[in-house]
Amino acid sequence: MAEIARLIGDRDWIDLDFVERERTPEPAMALGIQSHVAGLSLANTVELLTALGVQRSRKAIHDWVQKADLQPESGKSPNQVALDEPVIRINDQQFWLYAAADPQTNELLHVRLFSTTTTALTEIFLRELEQKHDVETAVFLVDGAKHLQTALQRAGLRFQMCRHGNRNAVERIFRELKRRTSSFSNCFSHVKPETAENWLQSFARWLNATN
Repeated sequence: MAEIARLIGDRDWIDLDFVERERTPEPAMALGIQSHVAGLSLANTVELLTALGVQRSRKAIHDWVQKADLQPESGKSPNQVALDEPVIRINDQQFWLYAAADPQTNELLHVRLFSTTTTALTEIFLRELEQKHDVETAVFLVDGAKHLQTALQRAGLRFQMCRHGNRNAVERIFRELKRRTSSFSNCFSHVKPETAENWLQSFARWLNATN
């Protein structure tokens, strides 16, 4: 299990308040959630827990991740925000992964999954971002996508076109997101978009915790 080395560290970022009458010890649940979100397939996560004397099914681990409902922490005040919307495929369908990141901390601030990309959906994403973080005075770093610029203008947010510089600082995060979305076949069977979005938000929370 090549990813095991990445799992070392605390798991304080995992909130297990959802647990009710769960027969699995909470430390084992936290390890299972962290392991799967960090990169292990469900099957390999089952093997890891079995080696520790905890036998649970792939469905159980999948359900832990979904029920934990992990999200990037709110309340940030970034000076700059890099926006990206890479295309990913789920069950042979095309989706757009909207992502906002702080190039100074390399933290993901917000992620959403949409079946298309429009100015209206970008406005929804920006409103949610504004509800979570103080971005009123931030400068948004965008590429040449017109709908991004239009949505930012309508929201009264400052932006500049930037394909290098500070946008490069968060390209590692965006590349990692794209890499992990290509691994869904190793993580889920017949995944629904809502399930994928939940997992991506959990992944963002884990990635921020490892920065």
